[in-house]
This record gives sequence, C-alpha cells and structure tokens, in this order.
Amino acid sequence: MRQYHQDGTSAGSGWVFVFGSNLAGYHAGGAARAAADQFGAKWGVGEGPTGDAYAIPTMDRELAPRSLDDVSDSIQVFVMHAKSKRNQRFFVTRIGCGIAGFEDSEIAPLFRDAPDNCSFAETWRPWLDGG
Repeated sequence: MRQYHQDGTSAGSGWVFVFGSNLAGYHAGGAARAAADQFGAKWGVGEGPTGDAYAIPTMDRELAPRSLDDVSDSIQVFVMHAKSKRNQRFFVTRIGCGIAGFEDSEIAPLFRDAPDNCSFAETWRPWLDGG
C-alpha cells in the first residue's frame, strides 16, 4: 500500500530523504539544504545516494531546469534503486516542484511505478492513486 506524508514535514529516523538536486551537487537551499544538513547528502554529488539521502537532479550543472525527459530518466533510476533496496524506506519530497518550475501534475505521475517502501507528499495522491 502506498504511503503518504504531509508536504513540508521532515523524514524521521530510518528514512532515506529523497530530494531534488542539481547536477553540480550544490545543495544550497530548500530540501537540498536539508538533505545536506540533516541527512548527509554530499556536496558535489548531484545524483544518487549519499548518507541517508538520495539526489534526483531537476537542474543542470549551470542551475537551469533540466528537460522533463531527463528528469523522468533520473526518476526511473531512483525507482529501480528503491525496488532493489526493499529494506530501506524512502521519503520522497516534491522534487522539481519548486525552483525547477515543474508542476506536481508533471512530476508525480513519473513515480507511479515506485515500490511501497516510498512515501510521497499527500498532495501527490491524485496522480499516484487516481490514475
């Protein structure tokens, strides 16, 4: 069964914090800053797992938004990772829906194949459970 959390809440102990990043791994603000400060995301790592965090790049190295196709590819890599790590729990933030400028309706459906060890912002429920 799919899990949800309130947007803006923080993952507790035992969760991997999944956040939107940039390919330069410059975690200066928002969820990326929280990932670096609280979950061990390494500066300079813009994609994949570090510490108790997982970076999904929504911005390029020059801090411009990536294409939706490129973001989708990175989300699919994450989904495969989450499926291979069933013993871990992933707290997925509303990646791409802030500074990158994507709409929830563009990003949320890209996570439809995510396994049940992932928790998503409650605001994404219509796109994940509603079809």
